[in-house]
Amino acid sequence: MKEENKDGLSRRKFMQAGGLIAAAAAIPTQLKASADNVNGTAPVVAPEADFLEYIDPFIGNIAPLLNTNRPVVHLPNQMVRTHPRRQDYLDDQITGFPLLSLNVITPQTIFSVRPAKGKLDNSSWYDRLTYDHDMEICRPWYYSTMLIEKGIRVENTVGKKGGIYRFTFPKGVKKNILLTHCYDNGVYDIGNDNAVSGTEFVNDAIHAQKGKAYMYGTFSGKPVTAKTEGDKDWGKYTVQGALATPKMMNGQKISATYSESHPDQVEFKFAVSFVSVEQAKENYEKEIAGVTFNQLAEKGKAVWKKTINQIKVEGGTVSQRRTFYTALYRSYVRMVDINEYGKYYSGYDDKVHNDKRAMYTEDYTWGDYIAQHPLRALLNPEQEGDMLQSYINMYEQSGWMPEYPKVYGDRPGMFGFYSAVMFLDGYRKGIRNFDAKKALEGMLKNAEQATMLASTNGPKGALEDFYHEKGYYPALRIGEAETDPFAAKHHSARSAVAVTLAASYNDWAVAHLAKELGNDEVYKRYLPKTQNYQNLWSKEKMLFMPKDDKGEWVDIDPKMQGQPYYNENNGYTYKWNVQHDIPGLIELMGGQDKFEAELDQLFREGLGTSRAAFLNKFPDMTSLIGQFSMGNQCSFQIPYLFNYTKNPWKTQKWTRFILDVYFKDNVLGVAGDEDGGSMSSVVVFASMGFFPVQPGLPEYTITSPVFSKVSIDLHNGKTFTLIAKGASKTKKYIQLATMNGKKLDKLWFSHNDLINGGTLVLEMGDMPIQA
Repeated sequence: MKEENKDGLSRRKFMQAGGLIAAAAAIPTQLKASADNVNGTAPVVAPEADFLEYIDPFIGNIAPLLNTNRPVVHLPNQMVRTHPRRQDYLDDQITGFPLLSLNVITPQTIFSVRPAKGKLDNSSWYDRLTYDHDMEICRPWYYSTMLIEKGIRVENTVGKKGGIYRFTFPKGVKKNILLTHCYDNGVYDIGNDNAVSGTEFVNDAIHAQKGKAYMYGTFSGKPVTAKTEGDKDWGKYTVQGALATPKMMNGQKISATYSESHPDQVEFKFAVSFVSVEQAKENYEKEIAGVTFNQLAEKGKAVWKKTINQIKVEGGTVSQRRTFYTALYRSYVRMVDINEYGKYYSGYDDKVHNDKRAMYTEDYTWGDYIAQHPLRALLNPEQEGDMLQSYINMYEQSGWMPEYPKVYGDRPGMFGFYSAVMFLDGYRKGIRNFDAKKALEGMLKNAEQATMLASTNGPKGALEDFYHEKGYYPALRIGEAETDPFAAKHHSARSAVAVTLAASYNDWAVAHLAKELGNDEVYKRYLPKTQNYQNLWSKEKMLFMPKDDKGEWVDIDPKMQGQPYYNENNGYTYKWNVQHDIPGLIELMGGQDKFEAELDQLFREGLGTSRAAFLNKFPDMTSLIGQFSMGNQCSFQIPYLFNYTKNPWKTQKWTRFILDVYFKDNVLGVAGDEDGGSMSSVVVFASMGFFPVQPGLPEYTITSPVFSKVSIDLHNGKTFTLIAKGASKTKKYIQLATMNGKKLDKLWFSHNDLINGGTLVLEMGDMPIQA
């Protein structure tokens, strides 16, 4: 796609032309800037070798139905993540600008800052702020927007535990910087000079998060005088600067006011902590104090350049590069390191721990085990080991291996114990900097003593006892009242088929990690459990179907039945959720030819109702092709299953089609619920031309790359190279594959081939090789 004039286009038009930075012409002359040059001069586009050029955080900012992506400013896997507080890209007003986001998906933000001009009144605190999309700029390390009704420009850049907001006001006005609480429940304290500290009381029942967060910050300008509500001149203060603390709603607010003669540009520097106000101040002193806005932005850019340039691509279109590198950037949004210079707060025992090692949290194992953790194991195995050890720390502190770890404890989310798969996958890929024996201990406890109910935490009950005895999770009939007191108490759907399939895979991981560690007793005891998925296979329906506690089939419509039996998807998706035993699944379906025919039909099967009615029933099943849903995690491996048939070219066809159709470089360009990197990691793998179809097995299956060359700089100093000779939009079918000059008979290669610096060469053609 032609890259046209970069000086005269709006940001949206520039995006369409393959550029990244807002056009100078779209911004008033006195406020021109780019993320590469934040001094107020014209935009600068990075050279071709700098792959940061292709990242556009606005891609996918409008979701198909559910959770949207956000233009997040952060350093890779670090604690401070910021983005404007708005619904999504369609919202033309901003509530404020957070200091920290616990979860960039929903999102859950903590502390908030916003500017106001003139005399303060209620509208200063409560009115939403209108901005212009064409004046909005975002890079991974920098954000800027123009509040067009106020004439105020807002800029933001961040470090690991803190950041800086910069506000540029119109000339000759009174300037105010307002601090509020996102949960409307907290306090601020005015310190000496221009300093402020604060505490926010987080209470988020939806995400099972309850605890405290802390901040410390300073306002630019001369030392300011504290003013509090009740002072006779509160609201009228017009000297060089003033701090004030009006109490509004349930949370205390802070205002810093500057006179008309004060410089037009005001900064607010801050750091945050989960440990204490004192620790927030220490974080500030170590990271933010004495650093200018531009210096912090340049440091952030350097970190991202090193991170992103670890993977270098050649070929492909500008649009494909933008999609790829934006997905790579998003894969670093979680997990996040909450260690604050030698100590961290744990929500798993409500204690502060002294530890020099990184401590990671904020993860969704149900979606992230598939590609995000395997990608980290490939790109940064030492960091992946730190993440796995963090899980073990949380297990030791709470007594349970977490599945949706968050800052303030494990969130009940989805189902299955997929941390088991992550531990096995890391161990088999040579990662050893975590306590594997302790991991197995935690995995066994979850498998044997925890409830299997979806979106529920805690000890097991009668349903789990039934599963362990009979080998499947029992289902209720349609309309039947819940008979299990524990499930009724937690209002939990049984998701009986989905739970059974997940347990089979998770128990496979337990068995094989035990074998790796020489624990034959556990291996032999768990190996039969890996076949439990077969107990729910209906040969008549050719689907996994529910059974009641008497062992009788429950008659349901597998297209239109969801949570009681499956979860977020229907039976057509869960038909393929046997990643740990694909040969066994092929056998259940009647052999390789029947398996292939059933896969073909999945992509052609009708919805059985209108699209509107179907999506009303299954809002997670977005980006449909027949009954295949790219928009949800439990479908990600399905296109690669053709590699187990006589016609693997169908994997190449479908993965390229999915990328071309559902992953575009625009605000609508993400297929579904991205979940903080899980889907983006799939896009990274698919674009490179290989995928970890069975996490826990250290192998990758091959598909059609969108690039002619991919080079990955590995942490051991070696480089893995994939060359796709002749690759293009039509030449997408693999004719021949060699690894280090040796012909591959199957479309797989090992993790060892990769980390030893192998070279995979694919000869591409425009017609598939058919059986």
